Amino acid sequence: MKKKVTVWAPANIAFIKFWGKRDEELRLPMNSSISINLSNVFTITSVEFDENLTDDEVNLDGRVVSGKEKNRITKHLDRIRKMAGVNKRAKVESKNNFPAGTGMASSASGFAALSLAASSALEMRLGERELSILARVGSGSACRSIPDGWVEWQEAKTSNGSYAYSMYGLKHWGVCDVVAVVERAKKGVSSTEGHALVESSPFYKSRIARMKEKVRDIKKSIKEKNFSKFGEILEAEAINMHAVMMTSDPELIYWSPETLRIILKVKEWREGGLETYFTIDAGPNVHVICLERDAHKVEKLLRTIRGVRMVIVNRVAQGAHLV
Repeated sequence: MKKKVTVWAPANIAFIKFWGKRDEELRLPMNSSISINLSNVFTITSVEFDENLTDDEVNLDGRVVSGKEKNRITKHLDRIRKMAGVNKRAKVESKNNFPAGTGMASSASGFAALSLAASSALEMRLGERELSILARVGSGSACRSIPDGWVEWQEAKTSNGSYAYSMYGLKHWGVCDVVAVVERAKKGVSSTEGHALVESSPFYKSRIARMKEKVRDIKKSIKEKNFSKFGEILEAEAINMHAVMMTSDPELIYWSPETLRIILKVKEWREGGLETYFTIDAGPNVHVICLERDAHKVEKLLRTIRGVRMVIVNRVAQGAHLV
């Protein structure tokens, strides 16, 4: 009997970033990372296995995909089929509520949703840790979109040791992420390609050497709800990661003039008494981190900045779940 399963999965934003892999095939990170799931940046994916299909059918955002894009999804479905001991092909329909491939973690929400939907459609009973490991092999940061709320993805030398878990739930702390979207087009260099260049940066080794200390410090600030310390660490971390990107060979410059304009505004607002901090993933869009009480004000201010195309207010969200 065919069973269609639909899953909602959030994108996530990391405050301590993942940039550089210990193992490319298993997507094991060189360092642990800390993130939250985003309430209003998400993917909805449906999966149905059908013994009458001769090939996987994949539809992303209303278009049938093929080639490299489809192959990555089929490869992940093959992993799940092997675990379940079946050969049936699948029909996959996936939709993002945000621009994919722009550095807003579309592969994270996408592979988290695919992992849960496909395994559930095959009636596999995977626990959260197993699901997180499975999602990680599809797309590293997808493992962080499986648990709820405030999440740590642990680095490890083995696949079974590297998974994400929930440090705190949704109600732990009223922090918001207000995303300023400045670019909808797909970025020129994917994160996967960027990860492969890290060793060429002269700053990479010193970055990795300090990661354990950074993870420890930001976890302390989250536990104590020390927003100033939290913001100071996450902002410096974003600049540090982009410094490695910009000094790789070839260099990766994901920022646009609009990115820099927002960075300078955030600093200006902070000096004026509105406590905000920025973080940026592998793309030009800027995540402005603030306390919940200031989210509406930050949203209004971002909408006045030239070049900002869309503003999305996020609270801390659930991880991937069936709908």
